[in-house]
Order: sequence, then structure tokens, then C-alpha cells
Amino acid sequence: MIAGEISGDVNQRVNNVEEYFTLRKENKKLREQNAFLLSRIPSGQLMPDSSIKTITDTAFVDSVKQLLQYQYLSAKIISNSVFLQQNYLTLHRGSAQGVVENMAVIGTNGIIGTVVGLSKNMSLVMSLLHKQSKVIAVLKKGSGLGEITWDGKDPGILILKKIPKTVVVKKGDEIVSSPYSDKFPPGSRIGWVEEVRQDQETNTYILKVKTAVDFSNVQHAYVVKNALREELDEIQTKQIKE
Repeated sequence: MIAGEISGDVNQRVNNVEEYFTLRKENKKLREQNAFLLSRIPSGQLMPDSSIKTITDTAFVDSVKQLLQYQYLSAKIISNSVFLQQNYLTLHRGSAQGVVENMAVIGTNGIIGTVVGLSKNMSLVMSLLHKQSKVIAVLKKGSGLGEITWDGKDPGILILKKIPKTVVVKKGDEIVSSPYSDKFPPGSRIGWVEEVRQDQETNTYILKVKTAVDFSNVQHAYVVKNALREELDEIQTKQIKE
């Protein structure tokens, strides 16, 4: 009787271990599938201008001849800091897996940060919870262009400054990345308005924004490749030199 109970307990533990590893494999597959699907949503696609002759990289053209402006590369977060003044994350994906500096990093819930350092198989990401982090943002409802920063205090709150008083804004309004961002796909979620304050010096609003991402518990991310980034950098550099 006792031997049977012991045998049953061992079998149950073996089954639990097998289920654990099976779930890990399934989660990895799901992340890869999500990256594939994210690369094909409308916000990640750019229609070529038919009024002029264009040359497209066929590696980025799908079955309906749309230029895929953004590609999403899945990555596991292997380290993360939250309570420092300058917080970083480390991804288990580096230059050998297609990552370059200044790429955007987002999670399933919203923007995480920007790649600032690389090794062959690792990437260092400047978190939104970094005193030097800056992201151009807007209210999702279509107005209120401003700059998202972190004041180094609450890891769950970001600051959006320079919102004109002509903009109607209230608690709960969603904040997203601007269409003018050169790295983040437009409309990527940042958070929600938690508090509206007036800046007496500039006669604008200062918004406290609750982060969409729970930075204390984020485990997976997507590195975002902008297919037009090199061309944008080239034309901007040329303009500055002239």
C-alpha cells in the first residue's frame, strides 16, 4: 500500500515536471507567433507612394505588396532594475540576432525603452524609468503632443509635459507614442493620465501618467526594427551638414 502511494507521488511529480517544460516550449512558440503577427498589423505597415518610382527591399514586402515598416523580434528579459535613478534592462538577444543600437523595445502592454548597448547575444535597454529617457507622445484621442520623461520618484508614474491648455484632457485618457517618432511604431501604448496639473511658468499642463507596463514584473519584450530608419538617418544627417 505504502509502496503504491510512493510510486503514485513520484509519477505525479514527473508529470508536473513534464508539464512545466511543455508550457515553456509553448510560451516560446506563442512569443514567436506574436512577433510575426505584430509585424503585419496596419500600424506596422507602410503603403508605397504610387506617385513616384520606388525601390523596395523584397525582404519587407508581403503578399499584398505593402512595405513592412516595422519588424518585431521577440526577446527574453534576463535582468531589470526599477528603483535606481537610471534603470536598465538586459535582453537575451544581441547583434547576432539582428539587434542594433537605438531600436525600440516594447512589451505586450506597452513601451519599455530603447536599445543603448550590444554584445553578440545580449542587448542593454534604457528603460522609460531612466532620468535621460525621452519619448514624444500624444493623447490617443488625437491631440496634445508632448514629451514623456521620468522624474526618478515613483516607478509606476511617468511625466508628460508641455500639453497646451487648449487640449481637453482628463484622468483615464490613454497616452501613446507620436506618429513623429523615429523608432516607436505610432500609437504604441505608454500609459493613462493619472493626474492633470497646471504649469504656471509655461501656461501648459503637466500630466502624471500611470505606466502601461509593470516594470517590476516584465519578463518578455519585442525589439522593433524600423525598415526606414537608415534612410531617415541618412537624409537627416545630410540636411544637418548642408
